[in-house]
Amino acid sequence: MKKIKLSLGWQILVGLILGIILGIIFYKNATAITAMQSIGTIFIRLIQMIVIPIVISCLTVGIASIGDIHKLGRIGGKTILYFELMTTIAIILGLIIGNIFHPGDFINVHALHGTDVTQYLATAKSANHSGIWGTLIGLIPVNVFNSISSGDMMPIIVFSVLFGLGTSAIGEKGKVIIDLMESISQVMFKITGWIMKLSPIGVCALIGVTLAELGLSALAPLSYFVLLTYATMAIFVLLVMGAAARIFGFRIFDLLKVVKEEAILAFSTASSEAALPRNIDKMAKFGVSPSIVSFVIPTGYTFNLDGSAIYQSLAALFLAQAYGIHLSIGQQITLLITLMITSKGMAGVPGASFVVLLATLSTVNIPISGMTFIAGIDRFIDMARTAVNVIGNSLATIIIGKSENEFDTKKEKAYMAKLK
Repeated sequence: MKKIKLSLGWQILVGLILGIILGIIFYKNATAITAMQSIGTIFIRLIQMIVIPIVISCLTVGIASIGDIHKLGRIGGKTILYFELMTTIAIILGLIIGNIFHPGDFINVHALHGTDVTQYLATAKSANHSGIWGTLIGLIPVNVFNSISSGDMMPIIVFSVLFGLGTSAIGEKGKVIIDLMESISQVMFKITGWIMKLSPIGVCALIGVTLAELGLSALAPLSYFVLLTYATMAIFVLLVMGAAARIFGFRIFDLLKVVKEEAILAFSTASSEAALPRNIDKMAKFGVSPSIVSFVIPTGYTFNLDGSAIYQSLAALFLAQAYGIHLSIGQQITLLITLMITSKGMAGVPGASFVVLLATLSTVNIPISGMTFIAGIDRFIDMARTAVNVIGNSLATIIIGKSENEFDTKKEKAYMAKLK
């Protein structure tokens, strides 16, 4: 009999389903939770192990190949402008949906069970005081090795960009560095392939431990809010991203076919890092210039968080409505501006979306205590927003590549032909 071979995407999906089943079976089982948590942590750590070397090596080679600092400035300007435009639209969409469907009106906030959020309060408080200058200063690494060890992505990106420009500036002498970095990136992508073979197991464990700890009952009181958030993110992907894709001559459904494995992986693990190495490799194979890919995707990893933006604006309105607080148009504009600024200042912060909300709610007089009630479902929403973030970064890479005439349509057609 012919052996049936499942693609990685299907394997991850099977892992997702098995994880749900195991989570339900072993609900509140301490031994099973410990085992699944440990397996999931091992998988995430394996991914984290290769992310920084891939970013540094690919970005250095990509920037060195651009060479021209004026071209780099143009690409950087386009990228940041695009990220800001899309995240602003995402925030506005969340506010519009919240105003139309009023998810907070269906909740008795006093009947909800709160969850401890003290771990996020100190981070949110310090972020509120850092301001725009603190954010800008934080981009410059005092010690790049310290940034690497802590996984602080933006200082790493800044250093890699300068290192790539310096490598290009010394001409022929820099070729040995480029060759070394290219070799490192190839080794890292080979290791990525090995680690991805474990992704169905990692996904199964991470989904299983989430459901085993929280249970499906955690979703019940806030199910309308969760479903509305998922629906809003789907609208953003299909309509907003779809319109952007159409403007630049391709279909959003084609992109979804290309990145479906990365989106499922991001959804299952609730980790953008899990999808980042393969996303960089896949976008280059899809036809985008490696120099564009190596710059846009790592930058988007911290700045282009469309799914997070939708959640933050929708959650803020949800809590205001639950507490019976009417937010005027002026207050909602204040909320919009605050989220635009705060979300950028939180780039790379653990639990960033949650911290952004904590740092933002007080500006429109929404009780911070409300965050304790949605903390329990944050993991379920984090899965969706992470998947949207990954799709959004893939879209941004193609759009910037096309705008710079650095997109190979022959590669695109060949890649799409393989998927049929």
